[in-house]
Amino acid sequence: MATKEELIQELSDAVISCKRDVVLAAVEKAKQVMEPAEIIDKGLSAGMNQVGILFERGKLFLPHVMMAADAMTTGVKFLEADLPAGSESKKLGVIVNGTVEGDVHDIGKSIVSTMLQSAGFEVHDIGRDVPIRNFVEKAKEVNANMIGLSALMTTTLPGQREVIELLKEEGMRSRVKVMVGGAPATQAWAEKIGADCYAENASEAVSKAKELLL
Repeated sequence: MATKEELIQELSDAVISCKRDVVLAAVEKAKQVMEPAEIIDKGLSAGMNQVGILFERGKLFLPHVMMAADAMTTGVKFLEADLPAGSESKKLGVIVNGTVEGDVHDIGKSIVSTMLQSAGFEVHDIGRDVPIRNFVEKAKEVNANMIGLSALMTTTLPGQREVIELLKEEGMRSRVKVMVGGAPATQAWAEKIGADCYAENASEAVSKAKELLL
């Protein structure tokens, strides 16, 4: 019989493999000695975090990340019937995520959305080249706790500041956190425009979101 540590590693490796059948086999095996919530938190989520790290190091590419997220979701759904009532629908928070107006870069923002979803957040990815007001309107519509703003060009960075200013005008700033990211963004820039946090990569975005919303 495998130890719990070995089962956790097997679950993590299964997610990294990007294969649904491998994930389901690992989950079925782990169910014999682990609680469903523990399988998700310590095994599947840990694997998805590792996928994010490998992506940032250039060891995996975006299609792998999407397949790994799909495989993890399959494993979670397989466990839903065994979770305590109501826990499967519990979300860590609601996040609107997009790339600001004038900027058509998409990949970094998409990986952040995928990682946040895999971590348990409800994510509304509104795409790229998004008008400033659309961020705020979407946040109102879904009652978001956070807005994620990506900008990959120096010329589009001011759009991040404009969203924050519009949140203030709408009286929403106190209840909606703002995370900024993208190649030209920095911690100093985040502080200058009054954002709540800056994330350098997808793994950091998940950590910062948890810090701010939990």
